[in-house]
Amino acid sequence: MQHLVPAHVRYRPGGRSPVPPAARPPARPAVDAEVLAVLHRAARALLAVLPELGDRLVDLLVEREPAYRAAVETDAEGVRDEVRRSLRLNVGSLIQPGELREDARRCSWAIGRARAEHGLPLDALLRAFRLGGGMIWQELVDETTRRHPADARLLVHVAADVWNFVDDHCAVAADAYRQTERELMWRKENRLRLMTAALLDGTARIADLPATAAALGIPEQGRYAVVLVRLPVGRAFADLRGQVRLPGLGVLWHRDRDGGYGIVLLGDRAQDGDRPGRGHDDGPLDVDPGPVPAAADGGGSGGTDARGSGGPGVRGGEHPGAYGPDVDAGEIARRLTAPPPARVGVSPVVEGLAAIGDARRLADTALRACPRSGGTVVLEEHLPAALVVSAPVLGAALSERVLGPLLRLDLSDRDVLLETLTVWLASDGSAQRAAGRLYCHRNTVLNRLRRCEQLTGRSLTRPADVVELSLALAAHALLDP
Repeated sequence: MQHLVPAHVRYRPGGRSPVPPAARPPARPAVDAEVLAVLHRAARALLAVLPELGDRLVDLLVEREPAYRAAVETDAEGVRDEVRRSLRLNVGSLIQPGELREDARRCSWAIGRARAEHGLPLDALLRAFRLGGGMIWQELVDETTRRHPADARLLVHVAADVWNFVDDHCAVAADAYRQTERELMWRKENRLRLMTAALLDGTARIADLPATAAALGIPEQGRYAVVLVRLPVGRAFADLRGQVRLPGLGVLWHRDRDGGYGIVLLGDRAQDGDRPGRGHDDGPLDVDPGPVPAAADGGGSGGTDARGSGGPGVRGGEHPGAYGPDVDAGEIARRLTAPPPARVGVSPVVEGLAAIGDARRLADTALRACPRSGGTVVLEEHLPAALVVSAPVLGAALSERVLGPLLRLDLSDRDVLLETLTVWLASDGSAQRAAGRLYCHRNTVLNRLRRCEQLTGRSLTRPADVVELSLALAAHALLDP
């Protein structure tokens, strides 16, 4: 309900702190005294019937505004008290503008905040203010015409002022509404961030998981994996959804300074065949609807394991075959694309929101096993390297014990031997294939391998020694500065 008095004080959030007053309107001519006397007389008559006016206005709002109809059904007394308070200050301000002007503006501000908190649409609120203003103005005219017909023409002189007051209080209520809406959105987003952080930290209480699932729009008993994305220091990662693509998979992103975590939904155990986004339209889950790359061996530019690109993240999207019991962490890596030289760790699949914290810790381990040059590491496919990085002190000791003499060679000589040994192991112990990858003769590879054996004291024909050498190489690559 608007207030038909001029106001020169605006209030900061919540109406608590006044800002410098606006310039006052120019002084009115002396003839206004007669006009004001007519206005005050009509306003006093309205004060006697305020309860009736309040009920009429509420009935009019219910008739013309569906949003207010719902509000009255939910809280009839609250709406009526709000309207009566506003009417009392409106009409009272016509008689005592100096005393009630600021209270009237505070009331408009409070109404704007309250209606925003209750979810009433802003356009419905503003129409209600103007509807109330029209009712008060009509009552003033009717009262004067009925009791003092000759004075009715004088009200024309204040008509513009009255509607300026209405517009001014509409602006006050709208400002309060928009500010409250921003505050509510920030609170909601912050609440969702805290819920997501609690899941990833493993600090979410079991009793809170149903509420968390409802708020985030994800199933409590779903199948999940966690991906951890990191970019080099100094590289901004403002929009994870725009830069990291997982076509056809629902991802709930949680950003941090250097990248962020993605909780990937792979299916809902409670609802066979359910898709993320279905029945959870209010949650922050995003599904990239881009094309799903065909299954292929690892590869792709920038060290990622997926080829192709997807469109921007869109809530509620689906992709055939994107979910189900056969989708695993390897499928996530095949679908995932990230800008080089991003480093990505992918956890194993876990069951239920309660296990998200464990998945996050496993994704951390997977990232530590990721080369500095970038790439995507699925923990289950790199368990030996994960063992090394999980115990860095032991890994460093192993590297020094096994590779120490080799590491103390001249830099160029050391790098050639390390590369040859690494490529030979990656070639399943085939000197011929290793020579092809190194662009040298097979005998050159064999000579280098013999030298590695002499320096390390390990035999490449003894399985236990090969295991030691493999773990030591992983420790050197992942742990040495």
